Amino acid sequence: MLVLLPPSEGKAGSGDGGPVALERLSLPGLTAARGAVLDALVGLCRGDEDAASEVLGLSPGLRGEVAKNAGLPTAGARPAGEVYTGVLFDNLGLATLDAAAYDRAERSLLVFSGLWGAVRISDRIPSYRCSMGVKLPQLGALGAYWRSAMAPVLPEVADGLVLDLRSSAYAAAWKPAGEVAARTATVRVLQERNGKRSVVSHFNKATKGRIVRDLLAAGAEPKTPGELMDALLELGHHVELAAEGTARKPWQLDVVVTEVH
Repeated sequence: MLVLLPPSEGKAGSGDGGPVALERLSLPGLTAARGAVLDALVGLCRGDEDAASEVLGLSPGLRGEVAKNAGLPTAGARPAGEVYTGVLFDNLGLATLDAAAYDRAERSLLVFSGLWGAVRISDRIPSYRCSMGVKLPQLGALGAYWRSAMAPVLPEVADGLVLDLRSSAYAAAWKPAGEVAARTATVRVLQERNGKRSVVSHFNKATKGRIVRDLLAAGAEPKTPGELMDALLELGHHVELAAEGTARKPWQLDVVVTEVH
């Protein structure tokens, strides 16, 4: 099972170790593209601060992120699983998984990124600020840039069930197609209140984090979207089939939550 996750806006500070080594990151087919994005981002942030803030979409209170990006080549790196914070990752709780579940997380989780393309949780990266929606002056829109770079790389690691939990901006960087799409499942989280259902952002992130944690902790290894649905039902989640997948469109599962988290 391969689980595709979005990153988080919130990130822990850079680590105490050495700087990122692009050649040591997972998915080596993305190394050249990562280098190009890193160079473009650092170059932007070492120039005019106002221009960099505008490109990155930073509020006045976040202008310090420009200086942080400018120092990325020498900033201390730490495992990506420790860098990403926020609602989804808080509920996933990587640090509190037992050893076997954490090993499964290292094998199955892939976090998408505007800067790195996609990384495993064990890949050592520094803290950064660069969303997939950014348009870098030298490279253009990062979603389109990564879509080209990932096209020959991602199918090589998507060799079983693909559970796609990315937000729309990050989903644009790689879209499963053909037989991969037919074994890919997306999840929509719906809140049910007074007999009515609606999509709520906080519930979406928190529930997706708990879903992944439950699968990892239980040692579940579903091989098809149908087996995934069965596994989630056994784990106590309210899951419904919204749409079956085709060679052009992934399966869609609805997870309904009624309690307040």
